[in-house]
Amino acid sequence: MNSVHVKICGLTDPTQARAVADMGADAVGMVFAPSKRRITPEQGAAIVQAVGETARTVGLFVDASAEEINAVIEQTSVSRVQLHGDESPDIIAEIAVPCWKVFHVGDENFAVEIHDWLVCLPDGVEVEAILLDTYSPRAAGGTGESFNWNLVAHLRDEGLLGDLPPIVLAGGLTPGNVAEAIRVVQPSMVDVSSGVESSPGVKDLLKVREFLRAAKIAEKP
Repeated sequence: MNSVHVKICGLTDPTQARAVADMGADAVGMVFAPSKRRITPEQGAAIVQAVGETARTVGLFVDASAEEINAVIEQTSVSRVQLHGDESPDIIAEIAVPCWKVFHVGDENFAVEIHDWLVCLPDGVEVEAILLDTYSPRAAGGTGESFNWNLVAHLRDEGLLGDLPPIVLAGGLTPGNVAEAIRVVQPSMVDVSSGVESSPGVKDLLKVREFLRAAKIAEKP
């Protein structure tokens, strides 16, 4: 069995970020887009410094320009960028670090959307991962709501996902359901924010520990 990686997102405090990384999180995420969890580049730099080499650091953006994203990368030294909006494939070539692209799952058409986006990437340019999140007309992410994981399982069984980059699963995950989500979706990584919080941007470290334990022992073929 292969252990699934875990990303804890929406960190706002360097001390909590370090604690989460020390517990075994493989990546920590910071929001640089409009959100209850939004932080400044200065706060992001402090989080990156606190985490050090213990975990990957991921900056989340929504429809920002490459210039804006690269400025935050330079200020913070985040090692990855997560694109949560309607970004064009062309922007990937302009960003200074590896990128993850988010797609929102409402029905099985998400697979067509992903393939159509990927084929438009500039020659020689790749995304490091794709992140599947719940579709919501109200927000780009962080809704705390899950989607029908069987949509992914069905398309995988039909052989329609085999040529995709590694999949990160997000959307409504909690310590109580992450093992089942991993069993059904078989992602490379799971991503949680509100499911381990006491309030927006403040993590409940007991829930974080429970989530990590449940994800790491889950069976992934």
